[in-house]
Amino acid sequence: MTTETVPNPTGSVPTTGKPSDDRLPPGSKLLIGLLLVSAFVVILNETIMSVALPRLMEDLDITASSAQWLTTGFMLTMAVVIPATGFLLERFSLRTMFITAMVLFSLGTLIAALSPGFGTLLLGRVVQASGTAIMMPLLMTTVLNVVPVSARGRTMGAISIVISVAPAVGPTVSGLILSVLDWRWMFWIVLPIAVASLVLGAVLVRNVTEPRRVRFDVLSLVLSAFAFGGLIFGLSSIGESAEGHALMPVWIPLTVGVLALLGFVLRQRALARDDRAFMDLRTFANRSFTVSIILVAIVMMALFGSLIILPIYLQNVLQVDTLTTGLMLLPGGLTMAALAPLVGSLFDRFGPRPLVIPGAFAVSAALWLLTMLGVDSAIVMIIAVHVLLSAGLAFMFTPLLTSALGSLRPELYPHGSAIVGTVQQLAGAAGTALFITMMSTTAAARAVVGSSAVDATAAGVQAAFMCGAVLSLLAIGASFLIRRTDQASAGVHVGH
Repeated sequence: MTTETVPNPTGSVPTTGKPSDDRLPPGSKLLIGLLLVSAFVVILNETIMSVALPRLMEDLDITASSAQWLTTGFMLTMAVVIPATGFLLERFSLRTMFITAMVLFSLGTLIAALSPGFGTLLLGRVVQASGTAIMMPLLMTTVLNVVPVSARGRTMGAISIVISVAPAVGPTVSGLILSVLDWRWMFWIVLPIAVASLVLGAVLVRNVTEPRRVRFDVLSLVLSAFAFGGLIFGLSSIGESAEGHALMPVWIPLTVGVLALLGFVLRQRALARDDRAFMDLRTFANRSFTVSIILVAIVMMALFGSLIILPIYLQNVLQVDTLTTGLMLLPGGLTMAALAPLVGSLFDRFGPRPLVIPGAFAVSAALWLLTMLGVDSAIVMIIAVHVLLSAGLAFMFTPLLTSALGSLRPELYPHGSAIVGTVQQLAGAAGTALFITMMSTTAAARAVVGSSAVDATAAGVQAAFMCGAVLSLLAIGASFLIRRTDQASAGVHVGH
């Protein structure tokens, strides 16, 4: 048998992999299983608030554009923290980072469960997100270090299910909880699971990487925080401005965000000359990576925008209760989970293009159908369209992620992984902000001319999905640019 060099996503010196067989080192299955369960629990919380927003708006006396910060703030925090995970996983041991991630997540969950008002609840969500941001890079690092190449595909398949399905079933879980309990129980129920994962991890997680001293570029972190924070805050402020609740003129955070992003890009280009980039943007010189990342951004915008708009529509327009809302969204989540193994198998045989193109058409068709939602739309039709949307996303998500990472040289893999994670969260936050903004501004305009609250909200929902439908046309065009890449040349096996 031969051995091969396994790329380490932390950027540290690569380690020599074990012989290519299916045997895992003793205890590895239990370790990876624990990390998968922990990752599913923490990522589930990204979207668990979406069904609860209408109730929170009433209980906490806040607007829709303010309430959406409970989701946008979570994703924005992840987008700021994820770029730093490459440094953290190089500098500290795997065990230390797992304990840190789960302590942060557990603490944030406790703060949210005890929160007396919106401010404290948002703080809890931010602390939760800080732990969540560490978990996925941690999981990837562990898999690439302990799983033999021949068995890595099946594990990567499980990871893709966690990434895509956990956010999709979040609304269902929260709907079930809210049907019988107060919204704070969404956190009380999760807390003991998180603490149990923390305790088990403290016992089971071992170090599979060698920490080393690396320089941390504080300026890069500050610039990324202002760049991404300014852009998302500005987008969200558009909706608040329409309702008369904007904290400041919209152009201020948007301008700060654009200028900080420009500074961040220039800083990374300068650091890259000495191979010290906080996030190496030379990955975008790869055409396959760039096209895949653009499509990933559109996919995540559609996913998270839909996940936050549909519950508002179902509860505020069709007057559906939270339990029914959650159950209506469940078939879509189950569809994504069921299709993941099939998509992975087809990807190995045919590459990304035959999957991504039909997926883009399905997503676009679903979004155009959602633009026709009204005050008397049939529930069966809504479920069917949501399943179509979920199926289209499933056919795009895994092929795009694996194509993006598999097209890179091994030395750029850690930076590509950080960029993929950051783009996922930023696009999700942007999609949430964009859809809510379109809904809020349109509903406010209709209310001014005398429309009832229900009619105004329905019109706002239609406008939100119209925006997404137009965006999906760009995805269809970009899907034809996807090409099959040689995964082996990148040192990464990404099959299922």
